[in-house]
Amino acid sequence: MIATPKSLAIEHLEAFRKVVGHSAVFVDKEVLSNYAHDETEDLHFLPDVVIKPSSAQEVSAVLTICNQYGIPVTPRGAGTGLSGGALPHLGGVLLSIERMNKIIDIDERNLQVITESGVITEVLQEAVKSKRLFYPPDPSSRGSCMIGGNISENSGGPKAVKYGVVKDYVMNLEVVLPTGEIIWTGANVLKNATGYNLTQLIVGSEGTLGIVTKAVLKLIPLPKYDLLMLVPFRDPVKACAAVSAIFMCGYTPSALEFMERDALEFAMRFIDNCIVPIGDDVQAHLLIEVDGNDVDVLMREIEGISEIVMQFDCGEILFAEDAQQKAELWKLRRRVAEAVKANSIYKEEDTVVPRAELPLLLKGVKEIGKKYGFHSVCYGHAGDGNLHVNIIKGDLTDEQWNGSLKKGIVEIFELVKTLGGTISGEHGIGLVQKEYLPIVFEETQMRLMKQIKKIFDPNNILNAGKIFD
Repeated sequence: MIATPKSLAIEHLEAFRKVVGHSAVFVDKEVLSNYAHDETEDLHFLPDVVIKPSSAQEVSAVLTICNQYGIPVTPRGAGTGLSGGALPHLGGVLLSIERMNKIIDIDERNLQVITESGVITEVLQEAVKSKRLFYPPDPSSRGSCMIGGNISENSGGPKAVKYGVVKDYVMNLEVVLPTGEIIWTGANVLKNATGYNLTQLIVGSEGTLGIVTKAVLKLIPLPKYDLLMLVPFRDPVKACAAVSAIFMCGYTPSALEFMERDALEFAMRFIDNCIVPIGDDVQAHLLIEVDGNDVDVLMREIEGISEIVMQFDCGEILFAEDAQQKAELWKLRRRVAEAVKANSIYKEEDTVVPRAELPLLLKGVKEIGKKYGFHSVCYGHAGDGNLHVNIIKGDLTDEQWNGSLKKGIVEIFELVKTLGGTISGEHGIGLVQKEYLPIVFEETQMRLMKQIKKIFDPNNILNAGKIFD
């Protein structure tokens, strides 16, 4: 049984204030409005109260109260998610981890870092970089998203193609369970075959099983050099085909990103940057990076990759000449999603398939778009087979947008499954994608997941209604 907003009484607010202090409990509408949305479309849900604890013990006390009285709790990092995971659609408590923002220890001897979950991802990356260490997961929102949110969504980013996603760097987690109990999920070691892997169960669970308050993350040595190239293609399907060819020839780029023409043009207008001349016949680009410790080896890799992409009808390749040009090219790629959102009302689908099937996925998306009358702008982490399909409302009527478009989305997801993929690579299911889960999961899988949720959260207070009802 889930509590309604009316069940949040004055005595509950007073109990919260005793735990975290009056200054960390907010009920004024202006603050509530700031936490009523994330980056998912245009959805807004007001919480009844925003609470900002500063420790695992305070989180525990808040959850104990909420569990006792059946008050819904929505955990939140920076609110940069794209599946509605941080939306307080049931009202109740919005619990923000933003005050838990300390990097506790960078262990250079063991190549690991202990951090609180409210640390901004880029802040952590820069802190370890100053010690010549590297934390590779780098979602586009790394300048604002938080480590806790990254863990909850198992975030990826451009570097995932070579270095993996968040799950590959999480060694141990301090987690507060919905019942208020505080646990560590594993050990600060590289190998662990001791019981069930609770750490990896929490990673990607979208804040439905517990709230991460601290994390022990693996680090690696920072590569000394990187080279970057932007390759234009006359045919976007051929650009996708080039991706698999690069790997088949033995190369593993540190990033391999795909952008359709519209995506790059939107980004260039959005940040007022004309660094890339786009020929009239160019329909897509691949942004390809290699990194390592021997610049001569990297030069040979870039030359080899250049020879491969030339077989797929590419145009003149742009090689980044210096750090500033690299930064400008990466800025374009990282701002694409924001640029698309600023251009039009849109829906973003986070599809992923085996990388060799990427050409068929892109071709199928465009055919489905023609069938249902919608225009899509596609970009993503091509090296992982992860294609973000942004469906633009444009001239679609509200009836089409809220009605027949859903049939098109279902067909896209059915195509993804046919190609051996799934319906989310890194954005999660959250609130807006849960109706599509039966496309990729059978009843047995759904039942097991619901039973896991019940064990962790017997009163269904924590991020209830996310992933499944």
